[in-house]
Amino acid sequence: RVYKKRRRVSENQEIEDRLESLILRVGEKSTSSLESNLEGLASVLEADLGVFRTKILRILTDCAMKMPEKCTIYTTLVGLLNAKNFNFGGEFVDYMVKNFKDALKSCKWDQARYSLRFLADLVNCHVLSCGSLMQLFDSMLDAANEDSVPHVRRDWYVYAVLSTLPWVGRELYEKKEQELDHLMVTIEVFLNKRSKKHQPALRVWSSDTPHPQEEYLDCLWAQVRKLRQDNWAEKHIPRPYLAFDSILCEALQHSLPTIIPPPHHDSYLYPLPTVVFRMFDYTDCPAEGPLLPGSHAIERYLIEEHLKQIIDNYHLERKDCAANLLNFPYKNKIPLDYCIVEVIFGELFKLPTPKYLEVCYGSILIELCKLQPSTMPQVLAQATEILFRRIDSMAAACFDRFAWWFAYHLSNFQFRWSWEDWDSCLQRDAEHPRPKFIREVLLKCLRLSYHQRIRDMMPETYAELIPAVPEPIYKYTAEGASSLPGTAAAHELVVSIRRKCTPEEVLNVLNTLPGPGENEESNNFNPLKIDVFVQTLLNLGSKSFSHSFAAIGKFHYVFK
Repeated sequence: RVYKKRRRVSENQEIEDRLESLILRVGEKSTSSLESNLEGLASVLEADLGVFRTKILRILTDCAMKMPEKCTIYTTLVGLLNAKNFNFGGEFVDYMVKNFKDALKSCKWDQARYSLRFLADLVNCHVLSCGSLMQLFDSMLDAANEDSVPHVRRDWYVYAVLSTLPWVGRELYEKKEQELDHLMVTIEVFLNKRSKKHQPALRVWSSDTPHPQEEYLDCLWAQVRKLRQDNWAEKHIPRPYLAFDSILCEALQHSLPTIIPPPHHDSYLYPLPTVVFRMFDYTDCPAEGPLLPGSHAIERYLIEEHLKQIIDNYHLERKDCAANLLNFPYKNKIPLDYCIVEVIFGELFKLPTPKYLEVCYGSILIELCKLQPSTMPQVLAQATEILFRRIDSMAAACFDRFAWWFAYHLSNFQFRWSWEDWDSCLQRDAEHPRPKFIREVLLKCLRLSYHQRIRDMMPETYAELIPAVPEPIYKYTAEGASSLPGTAAAHELVVSIRRKCTPEEVLNVLNTLPGPGENEESNNFNPLKIDVFVQTLLNLGSKSFSHSFAAIGKFHYVFK
């Protein structure tokens, strides 16, 4: 009996694992069409609902929040299951609502936004009624219009609703046009009253030429308004549920329960506002390739949002991150290299601080150049040229990050750059941002290489910008050293170390130095001994890191 029970448990575990794998992988490349895969998976899941109901609910809600790029695939799957099993549809909605509320309470703002998006897309799949979704939107906008709460809280609630409209706007326009118009008016009134004192501090450039530096909510509002003018028709979001319209439209719909956003608490931390980074427009991209969507096209927002999700998911693994960025699902419809480079520089220059370490973005760009050597290095060179041309109006923090990134990037590609293209900056004042940038880059390159290499890579015309030779300052050979206590012992130590002496012999030389006083406590600490030994050893090992490490390693016993 025990054996049978164990076998049943292991069989159940196998089936659970198989279901999880099927759900996670739906929408990936396959010999069958997405529609037939979804239909088959819905039948498999329906058959297993009796035993694995809770497991299936958990996996689907996890996918909804952790794989937002496949949102419409999973909403279609839930729609098909709801058409087959109304009770399961209701349970799923309740489970999703619970996750949405939990995300709001625990300040997981991205998860909350993805949950809201998923709930909204369920309207397209005839799982939820339009009216109950509009009530949820209204309650979120009520939270945005509360008094005496932080601006960032109010901003987030408006942003969450606005960023969901590209998915569900068309359905609401067709079925709840008046309510949708009222929603848009409410958002417009909010945005017109909203203070934007933070905007100047968050701009990468102080100038709006050639690209305006728009506040994120204003930019998204302009994009959603343009979408509204186009009758809510966009060209980016895949909508597999359209193929199942005849099945889904006959399904019974559920209504969302009343959802009241949790009240503000002083411990809550909200996302900070940003300014949208713009570096390219369609004129910068090759004429024969696909067009870059305009800055107020909703497709531009959707592409950038998707690319940022990929970076968030894979930022700890630079190779996987680069590969997934280049495998962007709609790469043939857009100039992908330009979109990726703009998004990564936008994240690197984000003020006040980038989301991840600066080296994270630098290493992803290096991997992108390795994986796409035919186009990515040229796009990156073009981006560097644009940034250099606009450096006069760049924020100081972004100037530093740009200099650091460029030095790091050069060090990974044999320090090759066509410096002659920047010769015009040599006629400018030494304190002008352009020559200053080159000087900063060379200083950072020096830390990643050595002085002679920097001299060899630079044209002679740049001699004034090359850093001085970093010579060590050894006080026991400097002018006036003869009068310093310990000079004689220092010179003796140099001779001993050059003769490859042992650590014990070094200690014998150092023991000839006088102590600071006669009391016992001071006898254990002799600053003169430390000074003579450390100065001499580091001076002798100053030729390179290898010399320094070898010297420290050999005389580690003396340090102890």
